[in-house]
Amino acid sequence: MAVSVSLQCLGLIILAAVLLQTIAVAVSFMYFNKVLNTMQESFSRSSVSCLINANLRPGLENSAEDKKSDPCWQVTQQLHYHIEKMMADRFQREMREKLTGVMPIMSPGVPLPKVAAHVTGVTSSTGHTTADGLRSSKGYLGERVRAWEGERGLSFLQNMELREGELLVPRAGLYYIYAQTYFRLPSTEEADGEAKGETGEEEGADLVQYIYKKMSSYTVPILLMKSSRSACWPRGPEPGLFSLHQAGTAFLQPADRLFISVSNVSAMEMDGRASYFGAFLVG
Repeated sequence: MAVSVSLQCLGLIILAAVLLQTIAVAVSFMYFNKVLNTMQESFSRSSVSCLINANLRPGLENSAEDKKSDPCWQVTQQLHYHIEKMMADRFQREMREKLTGVMPIMSPGVPLPKVAAHVTGVTSSTGHTTADGLRSSKGYLGERVRAWEGERGLSFLQNMELREGELLVPRAGLYYIYAQTYFRLPSTEEADGEAKGETGEEEGADLVQYIYKKMSSYTVPILLMKSSRSACWPRGPEPGLFSLHQAGTAFLQPADRLFISVSNVSAMEMDGRASYFGAFLVG
């Protein structure tokens, strides 16, 4: 009988111990859960407070070491880094989309702009209009370059027309316009007295490139850009090679026309990779 009572007491003690341990674990779990929630809310409020109260400009009141140890400074620095990275990526993507259509050989397979043209030089014995170096009777300087190719090789026309060496603008907007002309000056052994001047005293040549636009409402062409350089006549058997390049933007209206003139069209090297001009709509 005494043994039975002892076993019952032992069972009650064990049961009480298990209940106390369960209650302790439950209370500990609730306590730590409450502490974690409190810490999370405090961290969220501090993060929002950092974003609301942060000064975007670098402060002068704290040293660099104090800033690095400040959690708010770390949060704002990370945010600034991600914002700057997103803006830089977007800017590069937009600029790439605008400039890939300038030359088709630069980005094969990339769709061209809605309005664009790139025309290249082509050899032609009757494709030039000659004029004096001074302003001609037609109102422009230099000699017109008419021998341009718009459909074969590296050239293309995208919603623009090429008429007698002129690019016809189809719609109003801001256009990016560019041109390059390549010159081959004969050497002193090849050039005769007429090419260098009757007295033979001329030591060089002035190479000039003009970009003009013609408007239907104005009879005289308007000079948009000009590029020039002074080149010396090459001495020796090899010819002298020189190039002029220029580019810029201009606002054009429908039916405006663009054309190129140079100081000495007979000296141009009309290779499609050396002499070309074009334009495309920016916006």
